[in-house]
Amino acid sequence: MFGTQHLGLFLVSALLLIVTPGQDTLYIVGRSLSQGRRAGVLSAFAITCGTAIHTLAAAYGLAAILATSAQAFMFIKLAGAAYLTYLGIRMIAERTTADGTAPVFAKTGDWAVFRAGLLTNVLNPKVALFFLAFLPQFVAPDAESRVRAFLFLGTLFIVNGTLWCLFLAWAASAVNARLRAARSSGVILKRAVGVMFVGLGVRLAVSK
Repeated sequence: MFGTQHLGLFLVSALLLIVTPGQDTLYIVGRSLSQGRRAGVLSAFAITCGTAIHTLAAAYGLAAILATSAQAFMFIKLAGAAYLTYLGIRMIAERTTADGTAPVFAKTGDWAVFRAGLLTNVLNPKVALFFLAFLPQFVAPDAESRVRAFLFLGTLFIVNGTLWCLFLAWAASAVNARLRAARSSGVILKRAVGVMFVGLGVRLAVSK
């Protein structure tokens, strides 16, 4: 569909990644707890905008490179698979020492909340690297328009991610007392996603 491949695997991988606690999750929850649901929702949309920027950069930047030759496409694919495998191993082996609680933010205006969330996502090199490694794995080598394929995958990721971020903003105040108790579950989920990334990287590296 739209020049993609392994779409079911993409959806499963993306959903697991989205619900895994990370920097964006802590930002949204922290804003929601510190400033209320409005700030949390603004933070969620800020993260969405940042993800859209990463998607556009990957779509047009990589499409220009991949248009040069099939060898370039295969190089990017293998490099991305290797990076996903590396991330998976890191997630499995990482020892969590932080207390896992969300940061506390001082009261600020709407624009300041949105701007901080946008910069938190856009200026995170790990997010940029992940999109450069993740999206190409699901673009078919014979796609008529690789830009369209990238944008389709990115849109799926953005829609699901936005729904999850909005849920976090809405639910943060209700689960405040459970945030510490959820730490162990977050660690288990992170390691499970790490195993998935290793398998995903190996699978996609050897697939044709």
